[in-house]
Amino acid sequence: MAGEPQADCLFCKIVAGEVPATVVRETETTVAFRDINPQAPTHVLVIPKVHYPDAATLATAEPGVAADILREAAEVAAMDKVDASGFRIVFNTGAGAGQTVFHTHAHVLGGRGLEWPPG
Repeated sequence: MAGEPQADCLFCKIVAGEVPATVVRETETTVAFRDINPQAPTHVLVIPKVHYPDAATLATAEPGVAADILREAAEVAAMDKVDASGFRIVFNTGAGAGQTVFHTHAHVLGGRGLEWPPG
């Protein structure tokens, strides 16, 4: 069922505390943790505690939680002191866009120059 934890989902297991992660922030609706393969000095994933496969699905089903992810991304950037220099929030949606874990997540990237266009 949409929104329910999935037994085979890595991020659901992180939310449940079954898989370790370097958590930097946690709210009632989100968890933020360091990426295990960082692409920038600041590379934190912000995930909802509810399971939806991608950002578009989450935004349709629970727009308040989608907003919580964006708000937490800004808090992470401020915490890591990259808010003034600039940071990027990335949602990959689908395998063709590079999504490898099909649980909505935002990448917060900063601390170095980020070229445009990306990838």
